[in-house]
Amino acid sequence: MAIHWTLGCDANDPERLAAFWATALGYVPEDEYDDPDGASIVDPDGVGPAIGFLRVPERKTAKNRMHIDIRVLGEPPWDPVERERLVRERVAALVSAGATRVREERYGDDFGHVVMLDPEGNEFCVA
Repeated sequence: MAIHWTLGCDANDPERLAAFWATALGYVPEDEYDDPDGASIVDPDGVGPAIGFLRVPERKTAKNRMHIDIRVLGEPPWDPVERERLVRERVAALVSAGATRVREERYGDDFGHVVMLDPEGNEFCVA
């Protein structure tokens, strides 16, 4: 049996970062979470882990050692043309929500993924 866990994240603006990641992942604010220096989001279906954001005074200074990858179609196999279309659509929506597009990666001749930054500069990928 899997263990329930929470991903903890440092943030300068926990509410803003929680709102961005809730939009990115389809999560919702955690009921009854009331820490004035934090925010928490949860999977509305209760399947994925909670993600907590705690206010810290320092800004991000180096590359993430761990990051979230957003998979638009879940696990393979998928239609590569449809996958690329959905990735590009999701990237555009995330830019509208406050993310920054950094670069596109390819696997040989095939479309791979898009590297992005969340509103506080944390790297993540959309694949």
